[in-house]
This record gives sequence, structure tokens and C-alpha cells, in this order.
Amino acid sequence: MIKMKENPLRNLLNKIIWSKSNDVENFEITFIHRGGINDKKSILAKSITKVGKSYFFYKDNGEALIPFHRVVLIKDLKSGKVLWKKHSF
Repeated sequence: MIKMKENPLRNLLNKIIWSKSNDVENFEITFIHRGGINDKKSILAKSITKVGKSYFFYKDNGEALIPFHRVVLIKDLKSGKVLWKKHSF
């Protein structure tokens, strides 16, 4: 049986969203968004509705799907700490 490698970004998003000790309003996710300022968009983690194997959905006048390869930064707004950063960002 082949075991799939876990995705660290997926694990982090699930931890932020489902951990009782976290306030999801304190976390910001920035991703590539064509047409956004500098082709990026930032959302609060509280708007995420589902985390899949390689993507997440968030509410924005309906639901939008964002593949993990478009995520460039995850930041804890309360502490200012960067929790995850894409290598090329």
C-alpha cells in the first residue's frame, strides 16, 4: 500500500479552522487572484467553507475554489507572524 504524502498547507488550514484555541478572524490567507491588486487577494480564514486535498472553497458572493498552488501567504494577524509562505513569493 502506497501512503500519500500529506500536504503541509492543507494541514495548516485545517488546524486554523478546526482548532478550538484559534480565532479564525485572526488569520489571513493571500492568494494569486487575476484582476486583484497586484494580482493577489487576501481573505480571512473565517470565510473558508471547505478544505479539500489540493484546494479550498471560500464565500465571496457565492463560493469560489482556490487551488493550493495559488496560495502565497498565511499570516496570523494578531501576532504578525507568517505561518506559511510560498518559496517564490
